[in-house]
Amino acid sequence: MNLAYLTGRRLKVFVQQPAFLFVTLIQPAIWLFLFGNLFRKIVDLPGFGSGNYLTYLVPGVVVMSAVSSSMWSGMGVLEEIDRGTMNRFLITPVRRGAVLDAVVIEQTLSVTIQSVIIVLLGLAAGARYPLGGVLLLVTSAALLGVVFSALSNTAGMLVRQRESIIGLNTLLLLPLTFLSSAFMAPGLMPSWMQTVAKANPVNWALETCRTALLGSANWPHALSYGAALLLLAAALVYLSSRTFRAYQKSV
Repeated sequence: MNLAYLTGRRLKVFVQQPAFLFVTLIQPAIWLFLFGNLFRKIVDLPGFGSGNYLTYLVPGVVVMSAVSSSMWSGMGVLEEIDRGTMNRFLITPVRRGAVLDAVVIEQTLSVTIQSVIIVLLGLAAGARYPLGGVLLLVTSAALLGVVFSALSNTAGMLVRQRESIIGLNTLLLLPLTFLSSAFMAPGLMPSWMQTVAKANPVNWALETCRTALLGSANWPHALSYGAALLLLAAALVYLSSRTFRAYQKSV
């Protein structure tokens, strides 16, 4: 039993629940419609730098959806614990970290599919992007999915309470999203928000792809933020795999 088997096991569950993917897309579609219409005149502000707010908004909705959906990953871990599946894994030769790594891979695939669909919705509504920018956006969203899926799994294994996962999602989603350039150009944000955004992984994902989406990629800028996001993802995946060992010692 290895990572490929465990990932396939998780993907079978994912494929058998297509309605779940559809439901998770309803909220991003609402964000696109509401925010896109409510703030469409904001591009008239001096210094905003974009002629179409929907074009600016779609990447923000993509990363917000990535955070929102991946933060529920810990719920699946808790379900596995409640059903006794985690305990059964302890008597198999499976690598301990692979159990949670498979959950992260499944969640990352889900985020990737959602991101592509949201971009397609944006394109249908009138947003326009170069292909390279879209690929970079989807990749950044997938990395963000890894970050928050691993974080949620870590919380699930350590705390083992659904209320804690819900509280963590509620606590982080809106502050991290609004303390980034998801909905507002950085130059129009208060100075303290700009400072906080520099340490915000949601903003790292946006900064990785913003210039490429405008057709004039600043590769040193994009790669520096992308590398920071990749390192954070690797660190949190490692941390989540270590929590399985902590769980093993507790049973």
